[in-house]
Parts: sequence; C-alpha cells; structure tokens
Amino acid sequence: MADIKDPENTIIIELKDGPVTIELLPDVAPKHVERMKTLARAGAYDNVCFHRVIDGFMAQTGDVANGNMEKDFNIRMAGTGGSEHPDVPAEFSSLPHARGTIGAARSANPDSANSQFFINFKDNDFLNGQYTVYGRVIEGMDHVDAIVRGEPPMNPDRMVSVKVAADA
Repeated sequence: MADIKDPENTIIIELKDGPVTIELLPDVAPKHVERMKTLARAGAYDNVCFHRVIDGFMAQTGDVANGNMEKDFNIRMAGTGGSEHPDVPAEFSSLPHARGTIGAARSANPDSANSQFFINFKDNDFLNGQYTVYGRVIEGMDHVDAIVRGEPPMNPDRMVSVKVAADA
C-alpha cells in the first residue's frame, strides 16, 4: 500500500493489472493538478484508453472526448480531443521528466494542455522545460510498464477508474 501523505493531492488509477498511485504536485503546477482532480471527480477519465504507448518512452491517455469509445474508428481518433473545460496554460518548472513522472500532453502550443497526460517509462530529459510535470507515480509503476504498446494499440489498455484518494 502506498504511503499517501496528502489524499487530496493523490490520484489512484485502476488498471487491468492493479492500482497506480500518483502523487500530484500542486506547489509546482496548481492549474494542471486542479484540472486532473476535476476530471477525476467527474468520472471523465473512467474507461479512457491509452491511445499512444511508445516502448522506452511513455504511455499517453486522457482524451476524455474520444478515448472511451469502443469502435475502431474512434480509437484511432483518440488523442485528438480534450474536455469541455478551457485549455490550461503551461506551468513549466525545473522538475525533470524522470521515470514515473506525469506530464501534460499538448499540441505545438505550450498553453494547449487540457485533459491528456502521459507517464514516462524512463528519464526523458529532452522534454524538460517543454512540457509541464505535475505528478509522479509513487506505487504501481510495474502496472504502467505492462500497458500494451502501440500508436494506437490494437486492443488498448484503459484506465478502469481514476479517483482522488480523499474521495476513495
């Protein structure tokens, strides 16, 4: 069981293989943290697929507009949408994109992050200062490592449920 110090700023993602516990970093990226908690509390992330999973790089998910569809066409569309909320401005910091950190996915515009995020499989220093880091896996990285690879995967893994630990 993870040592949860701040349940209000901890996310638990249930994957097919077990839970992943994420410590959010509100002191580093308060707007990104707030967005993730808002979407988690609304159930928006439940059943959303990992639509871009690159071996040796990262697993991307969080397309709440397209990522929970069952049809093949819609799986291919995953990664193109966000949420009904406005985009979140970049909150760059000196934190490195180390193994297990959570980064905000975005378009070429640094201020275009919305609902999508990625979990780094390894240290990805080339992302430092270009993408917002707003959390880190504190338990369950072995479950992240087991996510099916592909862009998109043929049969993508999904986030069964995403909850704020304070609400669980």
